[in-house]
Amino acid sequence: MPIAESYLPDYDFEMPSTRRLLERVPADKFAWKPHAKSRSLLELATHVAELPRWGMRLQKDGFTVGSEKAPVHASTADLVARFDENTKEGRAALAAIPDDAMPKDFAVLKPNGEVFFHGPRQSLLRSVLLSHLIHHRGQLSVYLRLLDVPLPSIYGPTADAPM
Repeated sequence: MPIAESYLPDYDFEMPSTRRLLERVPADKFAWKPHAKSRSLLELATHVAELPRWGMRLQKDGFTVGSEKAPVHASTADLVARFDENTKEGRAALAAIPDDAMPKDFAVLKPNGEVFFHGPRQSLLRSVLLSHLIHHRGQLSVYLRLLDVPLPSIYGPTADAPM
């Protein structure tokens, strides 16, 4: 089995619950922040919706932070549609990464060209694409709880979605 294919079950498992959470982001609260130092609800939700793009990024030799500008979403439906597009394209790109590329170094650069972090593609696939997405999805669930938005099941029941 190709290395990339070994990650696809995890990818396929995480994306539906991420989508269910994004579907609940209230557009009338897009500007809300839990703290002055925090991202707004829209900024965090957009980041979550963009993370599946790492499948496309990992096909290259590196990525510069800030080189891609995410669209500004006017509605929750726009946000979810972008996530769906990124998820589909990211999965296809991920599946196409050949085994010989997986151990090769991939650099993430700051806008000034300085190395922010780097590592083997295979490691970054797990840490940046999957674990980073799961981390920010967790933050998003806290934002929604603080806004009293009912939470869907992610790995099991919630107070709002008992099994």
